[in-house]
Amino acid sequence: MKRIAVLTSGGDSPGMNAAIRAVARTCVYNEKECIGVMRGYEGLIDGDYIPLDRAAVGGILHRGGTILKTARSERFMTEQGRRTAIDRMAEAHIEGLVVIGGDGSFHGAKLLHDAGVPVIGVPGTIDNDVAGTDETIGFDTAVNTALEAVMRLRDTASSHDRLFIVEVMGRNAGFLALEIAVASGAEYVVVPELPLSIGNLCQKLRVSHEKKKSHTLIILAEGVMRGNDMRDKLQDTGGYDARVTVLGYIQRGGSPTSFDVVLASRMGAYAAESLFVGKSGMMIGNMNHRMVLTDLERAWSEQKSLSPELLGLVEKLN
Repeated sequence: MKRIAVLTSGGDSPGMNAAIRAVARTCVYNEKECIGVMRGYEGLIDGDYIPLDRAAVGGILHRGGTILKTARSERFMTEQGRRTAIDRMAEAHIEGLVVIGGDGSFHGAKLLHDAGVPVIGVPGTIDNDVAGTDETIGFDTAVNTALEAVMRLRDTASSHDRLFIVEVMGRNAGFLALEIAVASGAEYVVVPELPLSIGNLCQKLRVSHEKKKSHTLIILAEGVMRGNDMRDKLQDTGGYDARVTVLGYIQRGGSPTSFDVVLASRMGAYAAESLFVGKSGMMIGNMNHRMVLTDLERAWSEQKSLSPELLGLVEKLN
């Protein structure tokens, strides 16, 4: 294998550029060529390629977003679109592909693998909802970005006897919400994985206010409901003035933390090296601090579980 390509697909996450850099420079180290695919699977179909030599990936290690851009591609989900993409790769003498993204991106990678294209996946999503890895690229940065905002809200909440409902991202998973709740000392966390009783929550708020607690913080995962909907459902806040803050896309931006830079660098290098030795249809994972390979299908076929320990800490330490 003399030439491989790398693309980023789906939602961007901090650390993707570090992974791109690792793939490219691992190629240079092994005297291989690396090609960058612009705009994900759309660029793969259009043949929108750029060479990624050592200089091309210089200075991108700590940049947020992705220099290769990203897009969702309806064309790629058709057989004709995939055939065109494979033909474009063959014309460019690309012999393998690294796909950086979440489970949706890995569905596309699996289709290419089934069609005979060597593919390795690298999990990049702030949601951390990909099975087969303890952490995904971007999760740690998103937690820390959200935490900074939440701690600022705590300052104003305590000054005004307020209840803040903070809606965070995560799609249909509660990993972001739970980690932020523990790190911020939030009184309550609401996640898709656990049943929600509005009545019990109202009762807890009344007890908190009766105990003269000056403020209360609820971290709400977007997969449960919207923050404004929760405020409307809380008929009785126990006396708190309820306010809603939606953190939104700021969680996906900014420079990656050192943890995400190191994780992305390890995963990108391991992905390129895996292609060189003939691996395909696999995803890179970080399990117990070790790089491992697991089937791409595991990313969506197996549900990743929240930590019971962290769930217990929210209850114990509030």
